[in-house]
Amino acid sequence: MTYVIAQPCVDVMDRACVEECPVDCIYEGGRSLYIHPDECVDCGACEPVCPVEAIFYEDDLPDEWYPYLTDNAEFFTAVLPGQQAPLDSPGGAAKIGATGSDTPFVAGLPPQTAD
Repeated sequence: MTYVIAQPCVDVMDRACVEECPVDCIYEGGRSLYIHPDECVDCGACEPVCPVEAIFYEDDLPDEWYPYLTDNAEFFTAVLPGQQAPLDSPGGAAKIGATGSDTPFVAGLPPQTAD
């Protein structure tokens, strides 16, 4: 099991969750943040600090955002635009910094605006 970042984070990327994560498993794409499913220790520290309520425990993910479960994992296993290889398990987000790349699913979303 893991935590998942869903649609409310797209184009917001507040990063409070990144600061709170004790294992540095939240990676930055171009338009969204992604939690590495193998590096996440399921501590839940990220969830309450998210100002847009975009982070869910996998079992609590609303049906409407279920595609983000697969999408989150794909960020680490697919070769994304601008990359020569998948990220796999780089051992910490701080080590690689912002990737500037998103999955095709997130990249294809219309721009999100604040309500």
